[in-house]
Amino acid sequence: MKRHQTTIIDIARELNISKSTVSRALTGHPNVKPETRKAVLALAEKVDYQRNMLALSLVTSRSNTLGIIVPEFLTSFFPQIVIGAQEVARQAGYNVIVSQSDESYETEVANARVMLANRVDGVLVSLTKETRNYDHFKVFQRKGIPIVFFNRVCEEMQVPKVVVDDYEGALGAVEHLIGRGKKRIAHLAGPDSLLISRKRLQGYKDALRKNGLPLLDELIIPYDLTVEKAKIYVKHLLDLSEPPDALFAINDPTAIEAIQVIKAKGLRIPEDIAVVGFSNDYASALIEPGLTTVAQPMREIGKVAVQLLLEQMEREVTDWKAMTRILKTQLIVRGSSAAAYR
Repeated sequence: MKRHQTTIIDIARELNISKSTVSRALTGHPNVKPETRKAVLALAEKVDYQRNMLALSLVTSRSNTLGIIVPEFLTSFFPQIVIGAQEVARQAGYNVIVSQSDESYETEVANARVMLANRVDGVLVSLTKETRNYDHFKVFQRKGIPIVFFNRVCEEMQVPKVVVDDYEGALGAVEHLIGRGKKRIAHLAGPDSLLISRKRLQGYKDALRKNGLPLLDELIIPYDLTVEKAKIYVKHLLDLSEPPDALFAINDPTAIEAIQVIKAKGLRIPEDIAVVGFSNDYASALIEPGLTTVAQPMREIGKVAVQLLLEQMEREVTDWKAMTRILKTQLIVRGSSAAAYR
């Protein structure tokens, strides 16, 4: 006997509303009351209603799918952002396609094409360290598909962006080290192609200037964010005739590698050299000593990014807004910079 498959008509009859209202609720239409949409989605899930997404997209010109492109999944940073993004997307009735570019520009271009082929209604993007050309993202604009950048953003495209206050976070981190009596503070910086690298470097420099400490080129090393290079450059800094007494790293993976190299050399952390990272990656609280870091509100970044994307999707293309949301960071002090916390 053929099993009955729940339809829009069944849901409409159960809730005593029209078929068109059910359809609009399932497709995230803005003219549906929140309580009605919630009731429809709840019942649809309860009865295991399966939408014919292809047929639905042909009628509504929407796929009810959002795309997310991130540069890597090696740490907990981007997965946490995706979790936050998916939470808001799911509540709004959207599916999510996630792809990671492995820090490769070519892979990022291919990922963008996949999103277009899947007819996403909007896309969230965080750039790779290699990206310097943005034509593959400008295609979305030309096709009327809204795009929101987060964390690693494209400055030349006038679209919504979600970032943290990288400058203030870096400034506070370095001033914390200065407050601990450190005077030769090195900085392992990220590639100049990334705005976050430039902002954090500027915060580092201004903290030294404000506190009367010299800016020394030998203590500033931009690098490509690979583990191999991080090890090489930390060893180089420790082998200087006058090595640094502190290190501010572009991110937590860099800082964690630095701690391993420093410990292998037999130096004490933080007495001989203190270390501060950026992001509050999951591993930063697990290593010994615990890593002092500038925490970013990862899930909040994802949530805000999707909210901006949904708002953009409800506007006419001619009325798209290019606002930037800047979220606050928080310095979390652990044993890598303060002996009392060990």
